[in-house]
Amino acid sequence: MSHHIPGQPVTAVVQRVEIQKLRQGDNLILGFSIGGGIDQEPEHNPFSEDKTDKGIYVTRITPGGPAEKADLRIGDKIMQVNGWDMTVVTHDQARKRLTNKKEGVVRLLVTRKSLEEAVKHSMGNGPKQ
Repeated sequence: MSHHIPGQPVTAVVQRVEIQKLRQGDNLILGFSIGGGIDQEPEHNPFSEDKTDKGIYVTRITPGGPAEKADLRIGDKIMQVNGWDMTVVTHDQARKRLTNKKEGVVRLLVTRKSLEEAVKHSMGNGPKQ
């Protein structure tokens, strides 16, 4: 068991998620919403761990949509989209990269809080930093 040392990043696992966009008329639907970006106030981001993290996070997932089918989860932090770095982009740049009409598939690299952390949080033990 690894113990969480204050000041150390929370254990996160890296997941690869491939989403097949759903075509609706002229639109390609991903079925999720994002929050964050270097131009946004990170304290408004409920998923930002230390409130200075300006990363792009998944904030909403459409039930039964492509993202849910691909097992993307709320709170996932998007690190890359089809090889593009997403750690230092504006909200708009992130959206544009995700909704690129030329791409029917998006390959995401996300980090997700590890199960161990999720279990700890749900049990509510350990001081919250």
